[in-house]
Amino acid sequence: MAASSTTAFTASLACARPDSLIFLRRSAGGFGIRSIAMPLRSRRLWRGRIRSEAATDIGVKGASNSRASSISALEQFKALGSDRYMKERSSIAVIGLSVHTAPVEMREKLAVPEALWSRTIGELCNLNHIEEAAVLSTCNRMEIYVVALSWHRGLREVMEWMSKTSGIPVSELRDHLFMLRDSDATRHLFEVAAGLDSLVLGEGQILAQVKQVVKVAQSSGGLGKNIDRLFKDAISTGKKVRTETNISSGAVSVSSAAVELALMKLPASHALSARMLLIGAGKMGKLVIKHLAAKGCKRVVVVNPSIAKVDAIREELEDIEIIYKPLTEMFSSAAEADVVFTSTASETPLFLKEHVENLPPVSENFGGFRLFVDISVPRNVGSCVSEVKTARLYNVDDLKEVVEANKEDRLRKAMEAQAIITKELKSFEAWRDSLETVPTIKKLRSYAERIKSAELEKCIQKMGDDVLTKKVRRAVEDLASGIVNKLLHGPLQHLRCDGSDSRTLDETLENMHALNRMFSLDTEKAILEQKIKAKVEKVQS
Repeated sequence: MAASSTTAFTASLACARPDSLIFLRRSAGGFGIRSIAMPLRSRRLWRGRIRSEAATDIGVKGASNSRASSISALEQFKALGSDRYMKERSSIAVIGLSVHTAPVEMREKLAVPEALWSRTIGELCNLNHIEEAAVLSTCNRMEIYVVALSWHRGLREVMEWMSKTSGIPVSELRDHLFMLRDSDATRHLFEVAAGLDSLVLGEGQILAQVKQVVKVAQSSGGLGKNIDRLFKDAISTGKKVRTETNISSGAVSVSSAAVELALMKLPASHALSARMLLIGAGKMGKLVIKHLAAKGCKRVVVVNPSIAKVDAIREELEDIEIIYKPLTEMFSSAAEADVVFTSTASETPLFLKEHVENLPPVSENFGGFRLFVDISVPRNVGSCVSEVKTARLYNVDDLKEVVEANKEDRLRKAMEAQAIITKELKSFEAWRDSLETVPTIKKLRSYAERIKSAELEKCIQKMGDDVLTKKVRRAVEDLASGIVNKLLHGPLQHLRCDGSDSRTLDETLENMHALNRMFSLDTEKAILEQKIKAKVEKVQS
């Protein structure tokens, strides 16, 4: 790494303004601070809008390049002052957008295919202030979870990365991003996994997608300690909510909402006789077929690259006739369909205006309109198709019309789910809080062991080899160890904060700071310097 790059890195660490990011959250009555106990429906009204000011790096002026090159990056960090960072604890944060905050046109630009999750995590962890990262990208959301060495600086870097990746200016992104920190971020992921933040309240597919984040990470080197535990606890919470509240009972998925929407738009007397076409036989496509069968449809044509998945669906769903067509027959199949569902991972549109204009007209029994119901992100059907007079286009953002009708019952169950989430949130935070004091515990024990070893050595030298039998030596060592352990027992007990007693985190941290001062352990600064050093070495390599 060039000296100038090292200088820029350490300068940004010390000089970025701590108040550079201002975020407001919308409530029914304006903007305000979030209350964790606030009902889910109210939180959705305000969660999402962010305003931020780009931080101003004042830089390090007057230092010559020769001087900069002669000082290590870590020493520059110390010289510039680590006190600014000592006031901040590494934060778990989420920044992203969802169907609640951003239109599909923006979400598709930020969508990250599963094949690129591992590479994306690597890019995010290479940012100066990001220690750990994970990506949850679905048709309804794109969320980045991080552990940030500095909340303000780290989130600014992630926002800039999102802008660079998507081509959307930061100024435009700000209007649609939501940003949550620590307990709010944790609660959000638990709600996501439980299906409480989905377009369709209680839908189950999102839990499988959260599981997939962990699975992909494990196969590519794993997530960091905090993010790994966060996602695994979210999965456990999602399972508990579904088991104990039955919130998913009677709930609809995105796929079933798509089927409902299509049938709503068709004349009731002819809806079940409409010719149905599905493009894509993945998980969501399979659910489309399942819900078509449940509604009484008897036949569906499926276009897919291979027949294997279609055959597997045929074996599972025997109440509906499934006709397979290869991709080469997609347009000819669309010409014979009244309703076209699209659900593929294609990053470019399959249908554009010119394709749809050339299709033959639909029977007047169906209003003379061919329906395109696109539940893919990125979209499979270009927005230009809506300009075709004989076509009607719907995407995932149009499904809200369907889900509003049957939301009330699931909202009652969602309130029950919040009690479970709050309990699991406390458990996760107790685990994370316990990590706070581990370095002090280790340093204090190491300090005591060094004193014990030094005093033992003096004692053994004074006693002399003529009286120091193995039995006597072992007795002396046991005595020294026993004294150290008994003296450490009280302090170490007051450094534990795992939720098993009434001790608060504030009290435990006060004890930690007191021990750091009394024994000159300087734990926090040492840990921070170690993190900064690791970051610098990673960038240099």
